[in-house]
Amino acid sequence: MITGRLLGIGVGPGDPELMTLKAIRYLREAPVVAYVSANGRPSIARQIAATHLLGGQREINLALPMQRLPQLAEAAYNEGASRIGAELEQGRDVAVLCEGDPLFYGSFAQLLVRLTAYAAEIVPGVVSFTAAAAAARQPLVAGSESFVVVPATAPLPQLRARLGHREAAAILKVGRHVDKVRQVLSELGLLERAIYVERASAGRERVLRLTDFDDDEAPYFALVLLPRSASGGR
Repeated sequence: MITGRLLGIGVGPGDPELMTLKAIRYLREAPVVAYVSANGRPSIARQIAATHLLGGQREINLALPMQRLPQLAEAAYNEGASRIGAELEQGRDVAVLCEGDPLFYGSFAQLLVRLTAYAAEIVPGVVSFTAAAAAARQPLVAGSESFVVVPATAPLPQLRARLGHREAAAILKVGRHVDKVRQVLSELGLLERAIYVERASAGRERVLRLTDFDDDEAPYFALVLLPRSASGGR
């Protein structure tokens, strides 16, 4: 029996026009479309891809629990993989919609490792920090400069160490960690360089200096850029 393919489809950071032609083609050809919705909210990935859906496709909503408990997330991914696997066993391709890129901090990676028995194809997507750099009209790196991506969820000492010796960086998952990010950047003398970007490429996009952002908590889709300095280094 020929099984279906597991398709990881990167839908990009928010603007439906940033989806690739290949992503749109695979999405429209797949008889089953799956996506993750977290904390009881509608799926952002599906919202991005909605204008490209033809209709009539079977949809699988993989709901993640609201509680921050690893065992509940594990159970949810196991259940989601089982539902997708049932479709694959029937020979149906399943397109899993992923915000940004499927393999960059994406939920798709959790499904991929659980469904290794099936053929898989990955369609890369535009990631949030490149969309943010475009929104800010700000080059990130050039020449032989280094660049690091750091989650704001990292403990403060790790955040400080990872940012301390880089020419440029992107700090993701800012959210409720914005004060910690401000503190670290201030200690490192980098606060004046930091650019805050909210909902890059999507509706209500917002770009400003981090020093001008006064709130104690940022939205989920917010990040901080540390672009290269004007001199090309620190």
